Amino acid sequence: MASAASPDTSRFGPSRSAGETIFHAACFSAATLLLVTLGGVVISLAIGGWPAFQQFGFGFFTTSEWNPVTEVYGAAGPIVGTLVTAFLSLLMALPLAIGVAVFLVEFCPRPISRPIAIAVELLAGIPSIVYGMWGLFVLAPWFAEHVQLPLIMEAEPGSWQETLFAGVPNGANIFTASMILAVMILPYMAAVFRELFMTVPPQLREAAYGLGCTPFEVIRAVVIPYVRRGMVGVIMLGLGRALGETMAVTFIIGNAHGFPDSMFASGSTIASTIANEFAEATSDMHSAALVALGLVLFLITFGVLAIARALLGGQKY
Repeated sequence: MASAASPDTSRFGPSRSAGETIFHAACFSAATLLLVTLGGVVISLAIGGWPAFQQFGFGFFTTSEWNPVTEVYGAAGPIVGTLVTAFLSLLMALPLAIGVAVFLVEFCPRPISRPIAIAVELLAGIPSIVYGMWGLFVLAPWFAEHVQLPLIMEAEPGSWQETLFAGVPNGANIFTASMILAVMILPYMAAVFRELFMTVPPQLREAAYGLGCTPFEVIRAVVIPYVRRGMVGVIMLGLGRALGETMAVTFIIGNAHGFPDSMFASGSTIASTIANEFAEATSDMHSAALVALGLVLFLITFGVLAIARALLGGQKY
């Protein structure tokens, strides 16, 4: 009896082995290229920003003075502004995104559920500069007239309300920038949350309803626990987008480099600072400070994604 042919040659012939070798090499090259590119970005940013780190030391991260005339640069203001606007926007957008997704999956009539879902996905694709122009010409004036100015006028002198609401009533401040970011990340998060909720097997919902659970209890005890890993990923991706947003924030944040001392104070973010000043950076130290800011933003975003990965790795189904 003839011996059985090897699996590599009996059905697919010798070309399968060669094809798989090429495919394996292509995948390995792509992964290696990605890592090399990422490392190159980090190294180039570190080299470009090294003069600023060497000149100012740790004070670059703890001081807020940013003066191109005297060549003194401190990144604390943009760093704080980046973190504050990103987390405020996430705080505003997360409950609304979950609510929109729950409504579309659980309560919305089927004839209109799909059109609304498509509209939400289209909103997620609008360019950020459009949101920025809307915020500058529509939201900021309305907010200054109907929200910011009344709060400032009604605050008692010396009270905590006066401290919290202090600022120039022009609508360009940390809070309105956070609102714009919330509007930007809301459709994206809602669309992905909807897709996550739709992956829950209908048998689980039916079993919970059969036991007498209310819709709220079904969402809280069945749907959300089933997709909690994916929800953590969506939240962190939304936060990552808010951290790196540039033009929409630049239009409406006020672009002041100091520490924001109130909710309605003008501020800046790392991305808005780089966008505003990179073209006018004539000195080597100014350019180095901006590149150093870019490295800090990269590390912050990388840290957020690393935390998300750690949270996902620590959860169990």
